Amino acid sequence: MLLLGLDIGTSSIKVAIVDAQTQQTIATAQYPDTETPIKSLQKGWAEQSPKDWWEHAKLAILKAHAKQLYQPSEIGAIGIAYQMHGLVCIDKTGNLLRDSIIWCDSRAVELGNQAFASIGEEQSLSHLLNSPGNFTASKLAWVKQNEPETYASISQVMLPGDYIALQLTGNSTTSISSLSEGIFWDFKTKSLSEDVFQYYGLDKNHIPAIQNVFSEHGKLTSEVAAALGLSAGIPVTYKAGDQPNNALSLNVMEPGEVAATAGTSGVIYGVTDQLGYDKLSRVNSFAHVNHTSEEARIGVLLCINGTGILNSWIKKIAGAGMSYANMNQAAATIAPGSDGLILLPFGNGAERMLENKTIDAHMSHIDLNKHSAAHLFRAAQEGIAFAFRYGLDILRSNGMEPAVIRAGKANMFLSNVFAKAFVNATNTKVELHDCDGSVGAAIGAGIGVGIYQNAKDAFSLKKALETIEPDDAKTYDCLYAEWLAVLNKQMK
Repeated sequence: MLLLGLDIGTSSIKVAIVDAQTQQTIATAQYPDTETPIKSLQKGWAEQSPKDWWEHAKLAILKAHAKQLYQPSEIGAIGIAYQMHGLVCIDKTGNLLRDSIIWCDSRAVELGNQAFASIGEEQSLSHLLNSPGNFTASKLAWVKQNEPETYASISQVMLPGDYIALQLTGNSTTSISSLSEGIFWDFKTKSLSEDVFQYYGLDKNHIPAIQNVFSEHGKLTSEVAAALGLSAGIPVTYKAGDQPNNALSLNVMEPGEVAATAGTSGVIYGVTDQLGYDKLSRVNSFAHVNHTSEEARIGVLLCINGTGILNSWIKKIAGAGMSYANMNQAAATIAPGSDGLILLPFGNGAERMLENKTIDAHMSHIDLNKHSAAHLFRAAQEGIAFAFRYGLDILRSNGMEPAVIRAGKANMFLSNVFAKAFVNATNTKVELHDCDGSVGAAIGAGIGVGIYQNAKDAFSLKKALETIEPDDAKTYDCLYAEWLAVLNKQMK
């Protein structure tokens, strides 16, 4: 049997076809080739069209088929990973009511702060494991307050992956993992949060049927199957947010295991069996893909909004016509520290780990006679690595002390400059693996359909591509102190 995985990303939609028996990836594709834009109608706003996600998903699947490396008729299950925290609203006919307010949108921050104070900080943290912040529930409250006609027409509220599954199957479902990332879930009562729904005046009937992450969320309709060259009735057997899915794809499932990713956003994601929380809500705790009422598995997520997006911006500004590989080569010609040039990668909305402050990106200590484009490339990558160090120190203060961090050899981790800066700045060993979100989604589908018993079984044939050990931690510790001083000035 073949497994199809979809990764509904911010930049593009990725597809992977995996052979369930050999655990090998047969084909991959993405659409579009260029990065999908984020609509920002006002400062701090970020939206994308779910219709675009669906169209791009179909085109990515057809693009994978066109490689003729497999028989589409052999695909037996579908899994979906998706950008977290997005709000999708549909009416009773299944039509979209507005563009999705996505993960990096900041408009609901103040609403979330007010809810945190009104519900009570201790009550919120002990039951939700987070403050409501600018997560999905708060975004929905913003729609209710500012777009009452839209809100009045809502039949169901979904996360991005729920919407794609609906398009594939005509069936609406969600999961505890998805609801927890939207801050709709109460971990103590093990039910939808009375506090959140009552405070915001939201309707529980807008929430789709709740199922396990690894379960049948619907079957491919005949119409969609015909359009995509697939067999009708293929089940969607897995749906998860991109960071829990990334952890799954790295076999990070048990307490003490930690994953990282550095795409458009940067994330460190560790698993614990404790219903813990950060008192300042700088990191977030959500139900992991294998969380159950009987056995808690909580994913503790630290997110840096301004990660790969800074690298992308630098490419547009100073690396026009260059590939990322060329930029990485140029960055490698500059010594650690970028000859004093410092970049803060915080220009993509409110940063949760900075207590929801929007401080924007900053470039400091520019020497017009010395600094070149190559310095900018390196300073950006080092600035991102230092942001990871800042976040990891928060996790360490909350009791998480990883001996090793697992990451896919993709995105920023394709750069040796970044990988070395990350390892030395955090003083933590990193294992790099051959994986991505769409492959993880395909493997998740295999677990959901019963081909694999669990993630350990699903990844039994996978080995690390390489392991990077700290070799210059003292140098990077000094450089981090200089970077931190610049950050602290902007935080005042």
